[in-house]
This record gives sequence, C-alpha cells and structure tokens, in this order.
Amino acid sequence: MKVRADCAPCLLRRALFQARLAGNGTESAAMAAALKAYAAGFSPDACSAELATEAHSAAYAEMGVADPYRAMKEEADRVAARYVPAAADFIDSSDDRFAAAVRVSIIGNIMDFGSGIAIDSPDRFGEMFQSLLDQGVGSDQTPELEKAVKASGTVLYAFDNCGEDEFDRLLMREMRSDGKRVVGIVRGAPILNDVTREDALRIGLDRDMDGILDTGGFCIGFSERLMPPELRKEMASAGVMIAKGMANYESLSEMDLPLPVAHLLRAKCIPVASSLDVPVGTNVVRMAHLRAPHL
Repeated sequence: MKVRADCAPCLLRRALFQARLAGNGTESAAMAAALKAYAAGFSPDACSAELATEAHSAAYAEMGVADPYRAMKEEADRVAARYVPAAADFIDSSDDRFAAAVRVSIIGNIMDFGSGIAIDSPDRFGEMFQSLLDQGVGSDQTPELEKAVKASGTVLYAFDNCGEDEFDRLLMREMRSDGKRVVGIVRGAPILNDVTREDALRIGLDRDMDGILDTGGFCIGFSERLMPPELRKEMASAGVMIAKGMANYESLSEMDLPLPVAHLLRAKCIPVASSLDVPVGTNVVRMAHLRAPHL
C-alpha cells in the first residue's frame, strides 16, 4: 500500500507512545529521529510499511530499548487467553467451523496499541470482545479462502499482534485437524507489539504449528530485502498464505508473490479502509490473487 497523508500523524503518535513505554526520557530524541526519517522518505510512491520501518528504526535507536512493548505484549496475551474458551465455544456451536474460526481470529486485531486507531491498553479488550464477535465480517471472502486452504498441503500463517495470536491458534487448529501443514511466520526482531519467535514460544504457540519461520529482521510487516531463504522456499511451495493485520497487508500488497494471500484484518484507519474500499472499522477477509511465478 502506498503511503497517505493520514499515515504521518498515526506514525508519530505511535513513536511517542513507545518512547513513553521505554520510560527513559528519550521522548524528544525518539520523536526527532522518527520525524527526520519519515520526512526524508515521504513521497506518494513510498510504501507505507517501508517508510514506517525506517521511522521506527530511527526512533528505536534513540530509545536504546530493544522491545519497549514487552510487558504490554505479555499482558495482552494474558488478557486474550481469558476469552479463548468463549471463542472456542463459539466455534464449537457454529454450523460452519472454518468461518467461525476465521471470524474469531480477526477480533484480536483490535489489539494494536499506541496508534490512536484501536485500543491503547489490553484491559480494554474485555469490554469489546462480545461486540467484536457479534459484528462479524463486513467484507467477506471466507468461502474463497476455505477453497484455497482445502486445495493446499501447506498453509503459511503470518502473525500480527500479541494477544491476537491467542485467537489465531484456534484457526490453525481447525486447519491442522483437516490435515493441513501450518507454518507460522513471526517478526524477525521486536517491533511494535507484534509477535516474535520469543513471544510465540512463551505462550506455546509453536505447539499449534508444524514449523515457525521469521521475516528476517526489524520490519513493519514483510521486507523483500530481509526475507530469509527458508521463508522464500516455503512461499514458493505453499498453497496459500493467511496474513493477519494491517502491517502485513500494507507490505505484502506491494510485492509480487508466488502464492495467493488471504488478508484477515480490521480496517482501523482511513488509508487501509480506502485501499480495501470498505468503511473504517470493517472486519475484512480479502483474497489477493496470484501475481507472479517467483519471489
């Protein structure tokens, strides 16, 4: 996705939020670094995810803290875990288990801290759980996704936020119970409140996967420059990738990929909602078609 003017204040709110999480008095330095990097790369042709990566990289360097969201990520997983039994009951009582599991996986995408477009504390999730579940999927290509999954031997699953991952495991279990090999993809380094390998292992997420890979380094979503050979190999042979959240959408939508991608997300901001042609606040399942034979 190309950067929009609306992306700038969102990025800067988050840069300030995480500098305050660091708690070491680096707010001004981190903001100055983020502003400089963002201004240097801002143009209508820039990818929003790549530009955000540059700005956050500069801000993190000034903060001197590798994972300012660590405590918040752990709390998000604890809060989300309380609602997993209710989410599992919702799937068990549904006439369409796959569609119900997809719906459950999307509701955790509200755990997007510090942007000003979602929630800023894991504690707020409980207030919204049932209403998010009741909302359903507003732009829904779940039947197309299910068809792609059924035709696949291997499904790649790209995670987004901590907390959200507790609901992702329910969808992965559904696919594995149908004989699918599911390989998870986490961030290659701590960035925002996204799932890293350490986060996945901490909550035992690896037990619900057949393998785990990472994006290769510090990046918002995916970076072609950083992508490890093992990930490229899996992309070339898998049947479909499920990509959670806006960061994965913003980055992957700019790439030519060797497999179809299903974007599961909540359109929490005007630029993403506009790109997907849905109202802000819509839960989305959107299939991106195969565009290239190589990566």
